Amino acid sequence: MTVKTKPVQLDDVSKAIIEQLQTDGRRSYAEIGKTIGLSEAAVRQRVQKLTESGVMQIVAVTDPMQLGFYRQAMIGVRVGGDTRVVADKLAALSSVDYVVLTAGTFDILVEVVCENDEDLITLLNSEIRSLEGVLSTETFVYLKLHKQLYNWGTR
Repeated sequence: MTVKTKPVQLDDVSKAIIEQLQTDGRRSYAEIGKTIGLSEAAVRQRVQKLTESGVMQIVAVTDPMQLGFYRQAMIGVRVGGDTRVVADKLAALSSVDYVVLTAGTFDILVEVVCENDEDLITLLNSEIRSLEGVLSTETFVYLKLHKQLYNWGTR
């Protein structure tokens, strides 16, 4: 994800569409149109523009536990060298679902989803710590997901 220097300015209609979809990503264009006062075709066109421009994604969010992934963790990574190169390598790992460059104690934060603790140990030792440029890691094992929302809205 690249941050643009100038944020996209959304009009009230686009904001309303996004908020409707954040509440229920399966809501039909006709239903959204009725709620905000647009035709189904106009909503479809707006959604297409928002997704094509990269402003918005419509995705299905699963519960890893229900799919047999019983171990989630956030891993703080300290890097020697170019953090972007290491971040690209980490992002390519199948167990990794989130990679962010940071400032502070860690250079990179990586969220992983594994089937169990043994898979997490293997991932750490065989795939993450063995990457060139990784100096050290610190693992924060998730005990319980207390809150996870995707409806922070628009400005």
